[in-house]
Amino acid sequence: MLAHHALVLNLHQPPGNLQELLQYQTWEAHEILFALDRIPRSLWGHETHARVHLSLSGTLLETLSDPAFQQQVYGVVDCGSLLWHFQNQSVFDVLGTGYYHPVLPLIPAADRAEHLKRWLGIAHHLLWRPRFQGFWPPEMGFSMELIPLLRAFGYRYVLVDSEHIEPVTEMSWQEMRYRPHIARYGDAEIIVIVRDRELSDAQESGMDLGWFQAEVAERTKWCDFPPLVTTCTDGENGGWFRNVTEGANFWSVFYRPLLEQVSAGTSNIVPTFIHDYLDTYGAHGEVKVRTGAWNTGWHHGRDFTQWIGSERQKQALVDMAHVSHLVHDARWFAGERGIVEGAYVDGINTALNALLRAETSCNLYWGESWVPRVDADLAISRTALEDIGIATEPVHEPEVQHNSDIVTSDDDTVLDPVSS
Repeated sequence: MLAHHALVLNLHQPPGNLQELLQYQTWEAHEILFALDRIPRSLWGHETHARVHLSLSGTLLETLSDPAFQQQVYGVVDCGSLLWHFQNQSVFDVLGTGYYHPVLPLIPAADRAEHLKRWLGIAHHLLWRPRFQGFWPPEMGFSMELIPLLRAFGYRYVLVDSEHIEPVTEMSWQEMRYRPHIARYGDAEIIVIVRDRELSDAQESGMDLGWFQAEVAERTKWCDFPPLVTTCTDGENGGWFRNVTEGANFWSVFYRPLLEQVSAGTSNIVPTFIHDYLDTYGAHGEVKVRTGAWNTGWHHGRDFTQWIGSERQKQALVDMAHVSHLVHDARWFAGERGIVEGAYVDGINTALNALLRAETSCNLYWGESWVPRVDADLAISRTALEDIGIATEPVHEPEVQHNSDIVTSDDDTVLDPVSS
């Protein structure tokens, strides 16, 4: 059985992180830049068969396209050429995502569209694609209520983790893992592409091509359909991707040898773009997707404990929800009165920019160590609002109700689920 392999790499750096690393941990910054630059270089001469899906966060694109940063790292990596190589649609399919890489189910609904809109703005400009068919939820954080939003932005399919799939239509284990499905929320529907968690774990930590081929053959041997095997990991984190030694990293040990076998006609796996597979084979069956994220090494991702495991992290989310409510009320007020420029609009824009930046997933990922970054950005938002006459202190403390399913605050924001 010939298996179709969709390789997905997530590339993200939080705002200012590469600049800070260059100053204080120079070699780590160079490792990250080399890992990014190695992606297109590893595929030179293999354009006929190479097929790689990339998710590039808005903040990473912003950094790579910043003239000051480009000048700072020139001689290490040519960022302009790197972005130009990523424009190659024969080799790279770029997936849409959120600008500041937020865990979308955890942030206020009103802010989600802003992240998606801003990412499309920079991606259309830098990557020269008329349409992005697939969507990569940052941290693979997904909930069914996102479906209408993704469809409104024109996305055809979304990546989800195999841990969270629940079949609605009767299907085998192989069908559930290795076929695209439909998921519905209200009147909206989207195609779901299932990430194989175990094979992705192997891709992240280092794997032999022969082992991968044997494992895929074993997993798909009962398929009576062409299987789509999807593996998703970060593409610039960990020694397997950062190692600069030829014969000791993902590209030289695994992917280029795979392409050489494909070219020779001896591989049971062929790289594919997801949209090409869908055009040929379509989607089959209906599923529901439980709210959750991908696994993060020590955490399974089912209840977002990585991001909301402490009271301090949960409070940061409540604070985000409060400031978001203020910002969007101010935007509504300006729209109702036709205020489109001037100090009032400038203040709203400053507040919104800082709010969205505060929602970066990394600010909550590292336990409580980066939560002060949330506080700092929300302080900027509050100051900007106060400067235009908007009181930012809550009349009373937000009422937080806990149960096994959701966390809610008094501004009706849903902050999905807490750990029990």
